[in-house]
Amino acid sequence: MFDFDQYLGFLAFLTILTIGFWLMIFLLTFVIPYWVGGSIIEMIKEKREAKKAKREAK
Repeated sequence: MFDFDQYLGFLAFLTILTIGFWLMIFLLTFVIPYWVGGSIIEMIKEKREAKKAKREAK
């Protein structure tokens, strides 16, 4: 059915596919929400600092 080389190629393909699948799951569930949340927090901090600086300038 399969030669040994084909078997190793198939295992390599499954390994790469599995690693890619779990990497996408990790990125979509942890890294991207963390990145977006951090960006939103930084934007809120910048707006607060701008308001504070505007109040102090008066």
